[in-house]
Amino acid sequence: MITVQNGVLSPSVSEAVLFPFDDYTIPFTAGLRLHLVPGKRPGQNNPIVVPIGEPGDPDDHMVRFYGTVIPVDGELRMWYMAQGTRDDPERDGKQFRVCYATSQDGVHWEKPELGLVEYEGSKKNNIVNLREGRRDFACIPIIHDPEDPDPNRRFKIVFESWIYSNQFAVATSPDGLNWTESPNNPVGPGLEQTGLIRHNGCYYVNGQGGHHFGSGRVMSTYASYDFETWTEASCLSFRRDAVSPQPMPTEWNVGEEVHLGAGLWDRGNVILGVYDIWHGHPSSDRLMVMMDLGLLISHDALHFQEPIKDFRFVAAFEELGELKGKPPTISHGQGMCNWGDKTLLWYENWGNPPVQVRLASWARDRLGYYEPLGKGGGHCLSCALDVSGDVKLSANVDGLGQHSELRFELLDEHFHPIDGFSGDAAAVLTALDTTADGQDIIRVPGDAGAEESGEVPGLRVPVEWAQGKIPGGKGPVRIKTTFGGVRPEDAHLYAMYLESD
Repeated sequence: MITVQNGVLSPSVSEAVLFPFDDYTIPFTAGLRLHLVPGKRPGQNNPIVVPIGEPGDPDDHMVRFYGTVIPVDGELRMWYMAQGTRDDPERDGKQFRVCYATSQDGVHWEKPELGLVEYEGSKKNNIVNLREGRRDFACIPIIHDPEDPDPNRRFKIVFESWIYSNQFAVATSPDGLNWTESPNNPVGPGLEQTGLIRHNGCYYVNGQGGHHFGSGRVMSTYASYDFETWTEASCLSFRRDAVSPQPMPTEWNVGEEVHLGAGLWDRGNVILGVYDIWHGHPSSDRLMVMMDLGLLISHDALHFQEPIKDFRFVAAFEELGELKGKPPTISHGQGMCNWGDKTLLWYENWGNPPVQVRLASWARDRLGYYEPLGKGGGHCLSCALDVSGDVKLSANVDGLGQHSELRFELLDEHFHPIDGFSGDAAAVLTALDTTADGQDIIRVPGDAGAEESGEVPGLRVPVEWAQGKIPGGKGPVRIKTTFGGVRPEDAHLYAMYLESD
């Protein structure tokens, strides 16, 4: 196993991922520049992945994604919020049912007839049996928790409902479809939440609210070890209300804020979060608010930071179908994962009907990269990695070739080179394997149940020393990665992976 010693108590994981934008795990750099990569949306063909239902369906008025996507047993599963035209949405537009969909590729979704809840005289619908399918939900982050010894608690949800005056409540399920509420609901104070995670044996839920309201929205986090007893106090996890323009204490919707906390993706040794960058308007008019999606990272599920301040991870101004005269706005749920050779992120267009679930994507784990500042090259050095057994190293790279290379060396915890793994014995990546037409390739296995991802340039290139794998049991090691060659500036390093046998 691998213990990543990055300044916080980290779990031991069978695979650790080292992202360039994680400056706890790669704290030392020389001559390198960090870039983040915005999500791609295919122009006029931007997928609307969960369309509004047919007339008479429980989602024929509105589909929203303050929900969740989880890969389970070889398929993608989505829980989303829905309104029907027969629900009198004009009377109370903020309350929704929980509906369910499945997909094999993340783009095309099916709404199975679950047969659990009656709607308009029929159970042929995709309504989840949570509070008997009532329409009183606002936010629904869900996790799959297979480590829970009780099979009836393998799925967990934290939800906001008007029935509890918007204080957060919890429920558990064996299958994510039939849910049992806690008898202790509500278990926490008012919270508009979108982030839920189990990390190091503790459950954390975050959102907009808690005890940290000042002059604007901030991200707060609560914790529990049994999913029933939650902290009454919250941790101030992330804030933007000090960003100019700063509102007066009595103003609302004016400044730069954090909307609804962050949807979370646990990568083992690092947690990625996606949050709404709320750009208020001087008039305080909510109709003039603009929101983009931003990227956060954490190592303890409590304290979050932006790799690059105010970077638009998914920019709203490129969104399709926005109303004229209204600033574009998009919003997140908890839906980001690797699937095949892609990293996928689901989100919604916010505030401008019809609201729809949409999709942004990246090449797998290519969310950001290091490149040299110039022809002098550069290098980076990881934190100490406590390796208990022999470990394989691979890298997510592009731009390597005849004139550019990456050199990988091992140092001990005190920065001394390790014989057989450094200097002339360093592992070197130059040109990758090539296809018949000369394209650099490396094959990356698809996720279980997904289509084979095929031949993809440089997503997981093995790093091999003459001595073999990274040796375990000899104390912590550090990885030094050097950009070299005649044109080192051509090379990009997106991630490194350490995998135990």
